[in-house]
Amino acid sequence: MNATVSNNPRGKNSLAAVRGTNRSRTIAVQVAVAVVLIALIAGIGIGIAMHKSNSNDAGPTPAVTAPQSSGGIGGAITDNGSIRIGKPGAKVTVRVVADLQCPACKAFEAANGQVIEDEVNNGTAAVEYNIIAFLDKMSSGTRYSSRAANAAYCVADADPSKFLPWLITMYQKQPPENGTGLTDETLVQIAQDAGYTDPATAQCITDHRYDSYVQKVTKDVLNSGIQATPTVFVNDKQIGTSAELMQNGGLRATIEAAAK
Repeated sequence: MNATVSNNPRGKNSLAAVRGTNRSRTIAVQVAVAVVLIALIAGIGIGIAMHKSNSNDAGPTPAVTAPQSSGGIGGAITDNGSIRIGKPGAKVTVRVVADLQCPACKAFEAANGQVIEDEVNNGTAAVEYNIIAFLDKMSSGTRYSSRAANAAYCVADADPSKFLPWLITMYQKQPPENGTGLTDETLVQIAQDAGYTDPATAQCITDHRYDSYVQKVTKDVLNSGIQATPTVFVNDKQIGTSAELMQNGGLRATIEAAAK
C-alpha cells in the first residue's frame, strides 16, 4: 500500500499566518520606532527653541519711573542696566559696578557711600549703580548675588529716592562669602526697614521678578570687559587708585574736580 503523504493545508496556512504575523509585527515596530524618533527630534527642537528663547528673553524690565522726591532727586534705568539716582542737572556721573556679595564693594561703600550720597543730594553728582551678579558661586547654591541684585531693582523700581539708604543697609548686613546668603525673607525685611512697605515690593523680591534681567545685565557688563568689582567711573573715566576707592572720603576730591 502506497503511503500517502498528506499535505496539511492547516499547517501551510499556519506557517503563512506566522510569517504574516511576524511581518505585521516588524512593520508595527518600525512604525513605533519612527514615531519615537519623530517625537525625540521634535522634543529636541522644542528644547533648543525654548533654550534660545529663554536665553534671549530678559524678562520684565524695571522702569524706575517713580515720582521725584521732594528734594528733586529722581531715578531711571540706563541703557546698561544701571540704577541712576540724582538730579537732572548733575554735572558729574559716578558709575559703580558692584556685586552685593563682594567684600571689596562693601569696603568701597563704607569709604565713599556717604560722599556719593552727599554729592547726589546737593546736585553735584548723579550715581549709577550697575548691580551685577557674578558671585553666586560664593553663596553655597542659594544664588545670593542674583537675589540681592533682583531686590535692588525691586526697590529702585518702587521708589528711587530711598535706594541709597537701602543700599547702605544691604552692605552693613552683607553675609560672608561661602555662606548661604541672606534669605528672601530677610531681604524683604531690609526693604521694609528702608521704607519699602508696599506688599508689591515684597512680592517682587520673593518672586525674583527681575532675575532674568539681572542675568542679562551681568552678561552684558562682563562682555564689555569689566571683570572685577567694584569698578568705578567718574564721567566715564575709570578710577584706578586705591586711595580714591578705599580711603575714607577718597572720592570726594575727584568728584568735585570733575564738576569744575
